[in-house]
Amino acid sequence: MLFSLALILLLGMLLGSIFSKLKLPPLLGMLITGIVLGPYVLNLISPSLLNISADIRKIALIIILTRAGLNLDIKDLKKVGRPAFFMCFLPAVCEIIATIFIAPKIFKISLIEAGILGSVLAAVSPAVIVPTMLKIMSKGYGIKKSIPQLILAGASVDDVFVIVIFSAFLELGKGGNIILTDLFKIPTSIFTGIFGGVIVGLLLVKFFNYLHIRDSAKVIIILSISFILVTIEQHINSAFGFSGLLAIMAIGGTIKKYKNNLAQRLALKYSKLWVGAEICLFVLVGATVNIHYLKNAGFLGIILILLVLLFRIIGVGISLIKTNLNWKERIFTMIAYTPKATVQAAIGGIPLALGLSCGNLVLTIAVLSIVFTAPIGAFAIEHLYKKLLAK
Repeated sequence: MLFSLALILLLGMLLGSIFSKLKLPPLLGMLITGIVLGPYVLNLISPSLLNISADIRKIALIIILTRAGLNLDIKDLKKVGRPAFFMCFLPAVCEIIATIFIAPKIFKISLIEAGILGSVLAAVSPAVIVPTMLKIMSKGYGIKKSIPQLILAGASVDDVFVIVIFSAFLELGKGGNIILTDLFKIPTSIFTGIFGGVIVGLLLVKFFNYLHIRDSAKVIIILSISFILVTIEQHINSAFGFSGLLAIMAIGGTIKKYKNNLAQRLALKYSKLWVGAEICLFVLVGATVNIHYLKNAGFLGIILILLVLLFRIIGVGISLIKTNLNWKERIFTMIAYTPKATVQAAIGGIPLALGLSCGNLVLTIAVLSIVFTAPIGAFAIEHLYKKLLAK
């Protein structure tokens, strides 16, 4: 395992650096590193590391979402309230509906199978979006109109919504029925996640005021609490959901509101942690990509992804109606809301593991969406934000 980890960090960093010098997103180099080192090409990553790959990716996601929360001003979120609310679900709904209509015509599958496929495709990737938005915020682009904050907020809730919808379609695919109480998990997950995060954040602020400890120790405490919150989310099986990732962002936002100087110092600590976490995240996402499946969907798969992305973009456009964003800023927001990666890697193989007839196709399209949209979306964001957003 240690040798595999060394390969992941060294080669991931090397290829990321090479791609960065070529004016390409470093994550593209990291994804390629994962694909090459992964079990479907050179098979140089040990099975023991692959077995805990999902947990390592989750830790990396926790680090970047905490960093996002520590940089997120609640006043900015209030400014983008209504469009942020619609961005949480409307683009995903548009993409799922488009997949249900288009996929059966292309791949000759049922409407329920198309629903499963659409709900896998519809999630946007916080792993791609959050670090790029933080970079844009740090350079002062789009912050006057809170555009990066709008995208951050929407992307964080989008995943909660999509995963619940995926679970509902999966039940139908297995021959069961959609339980209406499951859909109730969407608003309860969002509310309890934010509320729980705010409460924990307030307690941490009081604790840090009372007990003076080093910032490194504070990072360890916050990380440990974040791990507990994500574990709680995984073990809740009631009608009331709970979003651990939203709670983690809320903790950061609460510390930012009540102890801004501390939030800035902690954000610097988390940015250092992110250097290694980013490499692990994208290399291990790349390792899940089975390039042999790509031959099965090929051209038709890309056509489907492009068509449903158009509907996602339309959904973003509708969400931005009656905002003060100009056409350039709207175009940037639409582009920034297209990358896929982490959720597709996490749930793309579930239908196949359950033995559903559409499983192979779903996994293939999920892999294709990662390979196609993550690097292109990151590249577009990187090269367009200075042209489309005001500094």
